[in-house]
Amino acid sequence: MKIAFVGPPQSGKSTLFRAITGQPVDPHQTPGEQLAVVKVPEPRLDLLHAMHPTAKRTEATVDCLDVPGFSHATAAQQAEFRKTLPSIRQCDVLVAVVRAFNSASVPAYRNRVDPRADLDELLAELAFCDLEQVGNRIEKLEKSVKKPTQTREQEKRELELMKRCYEALENDRPIASAIQAEDERRMLMGFAFLTQLPLIAVINVDDTQAAAPPPFTYDAARNTIALCAETEEQIAQLPPEDRAAFLADLGVTEPARDRLVRACYNAAGLISFLTMGDKDVRAWTVRRGDTALEAAGKIHTDIARGFIRAETVAYDDLEAAGDMKAAKAAGKVRLEGKSYVVQDGDIINFRFNV
Repeated sequence: MKIAFVGPPQSGKSTLFRAITGQPVDPHQTPGEQLAVVKVPEPRLDLLHAMHPTAKRTEATVDCLDVPGFSHATAAQQAEFRKTLPSIRQCDVLVAVVRAFNSASVPAYRNRVDPRADLDELLAELAFCDLEQVGNRIEKLEKSVKKPTQTREQEKRELELMKRCYEALENDRPIASAIQAEDERRMLMGFAFLTQLPLIAVINVDDTQAAAPPPFTYDAARNTIALCAETEEQIAQLPPEDRAAFLADLGVTEPARDRLVRACYNAAGLISFLTMGDKDVRAWTVRRGDTALEAAGKIHTDIARGFIRAETVAYDDLEAAGDMKAAKAAGKVRLEGKSYVVQDGDIINFRFNV
């Protein structure tokens, strides 16, 4: 998964990026796109590693992209943001950071502190970029369908779909509302429309509000997070053993990285399954609804090709039993076939033959 951090200047976007990724402040760094890899927090690996203490522990990872601040203040700044769109389109989730904190030393975007207005402005720009892209595609297709080609019927279907997408965007509705079938969703995948990307709204508040509910919610409560980016950056720089006490003083139960990565996983429809052995305990990422065969392919194509069975136990059942031998004795370990739908936290040992 790849996450793009977007937001207005002075919103605390890059501060949050550093807090999540552990990147240090570099005063000599040239402004531009920054990329970092982050381990996905997976406390369930603790139990598996305790069972196999000599094994290598491997978490899943996500790529985090920080792009220059979005601004409509000048035409030049708007043009600079548009240069980042190809990179943003390659991401799976958008994290939109907007400012709700007051600071005399940090100039406010548009001389205001209005997180809802900032988010609406960003969403409007994303929709406009998609509208422009859809309009260009409609213009091209209308010319193409007039020619008797082998792809004419397919292009007619795409043209009808694009017109529905255009109408949806014009009426402030997401492109997803125009999709009526799975093949239409696949038809649009190659365009990487910005408004189709799941979006997490992060409201950067004062440290005194870090434990309070968000001042507003975007889309759904689970897609909106309130935090203090500056404080989170300070916490990230502390030794791991000191972080819990600092968080407790703020009234916050877990650091921003854990909350944000989990929210991105949920928004993107991702879950984790686990594998364990004497050499390796590891977390793997699949889409919610993926089958055991698809999960096997995440590890290696040979495992999927020679798939026989998936020896599976739920994490909670393994934890309650204490070890795999006891879980088997309690009848909690199952043999599943190719079509089994993987559940979050499943521990799977794939049986295969190639």
